[in-house]
Amino acid sequence: MKHERFFQYLEYEKRFSQHTLTAYRNDLGQFSDFMGKMYDLSEPSGILHTHIRSWMVDLLEKGNSTRSINRKLSCLKTWFKFLRKQGEINANPMLKVVAPKIGKRLPVFVNAKNMSLLFEEVDFGEGFPGIRNRLILEILYCTGMRRSELAGLKTSDIDFSKYQVKVMGKGSKERLIPIAPHLVKLIEQYLVDKNVEFPGESTSHLLLNDKGQPISTGYIYHIVKRYLSFVTTLEQRSPHVLRHTFATHLSNNGADLNAIKELLGHSSLAATQVYTHNSIAKLKKVYDQAHPKATLPTSSH
Repeated sequence: MKHERFFQYLEYEKRFSQHTLTAYRNDLGQFSDFMGKMYDLSEPSGILHTHIRSWMVDLLEKGNSTRSINRKLSCLKTWFKFLRKQGEINANPMLKVVAPKIGKRLPVFVNAKNMSLLFEEVDFGEGFPGIRNRLILEILYCTGMRRSELAGLKTSDIDFSKYQVKVMGKGSKERLIPIAPHLVKLIEQYLVDKNVEFPGESTSHLLLNDKGQPISTGYIYHIVKRYLSFVTTLEQRSPHVLRHTFATHLSNNGADLNAIKELLGHSSLAATQVYTHNSIAKLKKVYDQAHPKATLPTSSH
């Protein structure tokens, strides 16, 4: 099956990224190979919805995740829609294909005990790099901001008297996040050390790398990964894990979901609701331990 016109359409008209184009090429290549081997089909006009379903079953049996299969089906949807528009097929077989349901991916987070361990027991080192590295982890955990938001943070965004920080979020949406007194003190100490380390530096950015330049998101990622490795065996040890940790700990301690939404800068409550999973688990545990009829003894006759 020839796909070049389809990929030219995706690249030049739909403006798909190179990453997506590569994924779609692989998906379409796999699908065409399967159609050829299993059904001896070399033209898209002969493909039926039953053929597509059998490919889905084959992918599942080979251990592909539902998330991965849904991405492949998304590629086929776009392809068949293109073919229909071009008049190469009379009917779109994808209209009769139901995608497998994706289970909600629960956010990964660090438990409260390990976060205490991080700030009380781990040695961040002396001088400017030490206080800067500690500050990065403290800000991410205490505010839940994204690493891009942290990298873009200006010293002027911090209101020391009101204990709050102004964050520029997605879509240039500003939000105010309260910060604890201990964090304000840490920022003040950091600024003293920064002025000693880089006297006369004129950048407005709060966080600098070891060369006195504004810190990058990649730099933040490496620092977070390094220090989280000391206290957790989680596979994911990224700044986003600290964002999840911030939200999960708030939710577990009874914070209102709408308040968490505002603090995270989510545009809809649906994105925030995933953090209630841990609260429900905690409530079930309390219920099992405290309610007289939660765990009934088995009768012995």
